[in-house]
Amino acid sequence: MCGIVGLHLKNPDLQPRLGELLTVMLEAMTTRGPDSAGIAVYADTAGPSAVAPGMRYSLRSDTGADWELAGKALAADTGSEVTVRQLAPDSAVLESPADEAVFLAAVRRAAPAVTVVGYGRAMVVVKDVGAPADICARYGIPGWSGYQGSGHTRMATESAVTTAHSHPFAPAADLALVHNGSFSNYATVRRRLARAGVYCDTDNDSEVAARLIATRLADGDSLEDALRTVLKEMDGFFTLLVTTRTQFAVVRDSFACKPAVIAQTSDYVAMASEYHALAGLPGIASADVFEPMPEEIHLWSR
Repeated sequence: MCGIVGLHLKNPDLQPRLGELLTVMLEAMTTRGPDSAGIAVYADTAGPSAVAPGMRYSLRSDTGADWELAGKALAADTGSEVTVRQLAPDSAVLESPADEAVFLAAVRRAAPAVTVVGYGRAMVVVKDVGAPADICARYGIPGWSGYQGSGHTRMATESAVTTAHSHPFAPAADLALVHNGSFSNYATVRRRLARAGVYCDTDNDSEVAARLIATRLADGDSLEDALRTVLKEMDGFFTLLVTTRTQFAVVRDSFACKPAVIAQTSDYVAMASEYHALAGLPGIASADVFEPMPEEIHLWSR
């Protein structure tokens, strides 16, 4: 059992409150998953930057790291300036105009103990082991602004309780997936992806779905078509919330066993595993609230 939340803002006036609202929503899901939690936030800017706009890389080291030193090493390796924003001793966001593949390869060379938990031009990802309230406070999430975000709090069933196994899974630029449920044939799909040269970093079933979606998007599919591929190829009981730089999508399996509720107003689209996570949102009393039906793909674009 896990809890997922998401918020897609239509009203720019609410953007300074995105982190605050997501934090309250995620904390409400604590009873569905106290093991670990994570959040993906999308924003047009990350504040003042010394370099031209580039990719933002969300990095984590379980043992901590000298992030300024890491930034200098990566700048030397890539030949591009790197700005560093430390979030915690074990986490930082590095921004660079270097080519995506070049930068990711440089991270593997210069800092093999560091994990890239997400990256993109708009997205920043943080995840950790522990209760949602503690994690949000540790990273200062209530103070974050942005136009869209998703969150997950986990009760592990298929794999270990570690930061690497926690959600969101973000295998491609500005792509994040959070999942409540379980896939029964994920090992089969993972082997098929591996034969095509697509490898998972963990044994988490949710990562397989994220990799499958990323593969379909890379091949030119729309997000809706990629989600239809998941419905066709992956068996199990699941609710997925998948976000990209411009889109916010929810889908449930053919039995719709895992809970999901969506609320729409002129200001936002919100989604959660349970309604009480939405109850504190502004204007919720007049929202259009509904449960997505089996295999329906609900998608909103910015």
